[in-house]
Amino acid sequence: MQINLTQKERTLLEDQKSHEQLCVDKYSSYASQAQDQQLKQLFTNHASIEQQHLNTINQLLSGQVPQMNSQQSGNQNQQQSMSSGNTGAVGMKGVSDAELCQDMLMTEKYVSGAYNTAIFEFKDTEVRDVLNHLQKEEQKHGEAIFKYMESKGMYEVQ
Repeated sequence: MQINLTQKERTLLEDQKSHEQLCVDKYSSYASQAQDQQLKQLFTNHASIEQQHLNTINQLLSGQVPQMNSQQSGNQNQQQSMSSGNTGAVGMKGVSDAELCQDMLMTEKYVSGAYNTAIFEFKDTEVRDVLNHLQKEEQKHGEAIFKYMESKGMYEVQ
């Protein structure tokens, strides 16, 4: 389905595009910096999903509403190779796994909130549904990081 975006919708998508690119870059970089193998895998998996999100935003910007169920099985190898490229600019050298997790949890909270705002600004229900799907995946990333941190004693619930 072809959609016509308003200027505001286009601007919101451009913002989300930059957020998703940052997530791809951070997760890819942090996967190589993490000490724990489980955390490396978690970050690598999230980088791949964030690349899918970036691809989805680019489709929306081109006027296409993607099919979310078929997108999930997309070109995983291509997405992983794309996400492993531009990782040097975001590195946090010499930091602990806990600090990497704290940064990514904070990033996921921000990105999820930005999706929440964007969803309310779109007139097309199908686009809202796509953005809602992406937001839910961001929340799942945050939950996975939280659970990892809690299991390693990095995050205590009061």
